Amino acid sequence: MTADPLTPFHAPVREWFSASFDAPTRPQALGWPPIARGESTLILAPTGSGKTLTAFLWCLDRLMFTPPPEKKARCRVLYVSPLKALAVDVERNLRAPLAGIAQLAERRGDAFTTPAIAIRTG
Repeated sequence: MTADPLTPFHAPVREWFSASFDAPTRPQALGWPPIARGESTLILAPTGSGKTLTAFLWCLDRLMFTPPPEKKARCRVLYVSPLKALAVDVERNLRAPLAGIAQLAERRGDAFTTPAIAIRTG
């Protein structure tokens, strides 16, 4: 039996994902374990297979549920996009998980930090 790939995530993240999707996609199920171990990970999969969430859900989990580092070390995730439109699309697609996870954490009484998100172009 394969371990549940959502197990390493904090409860609000697991609950949000389970309420939003039927199950992890193959890229998610295979990608999250090495990402959780801190390994460099390449996700190669077709469009629409959940690559963005594969790459970012663990980041959101860590950003929201671990204490923020000192101010000088606060840039913890940097996404470099080859296209402005793609960067805007990724940013927009991450707003729903952030809001949903925050609502669940608040409802559960779990402490969390809402990460700051910014886009810089040019």
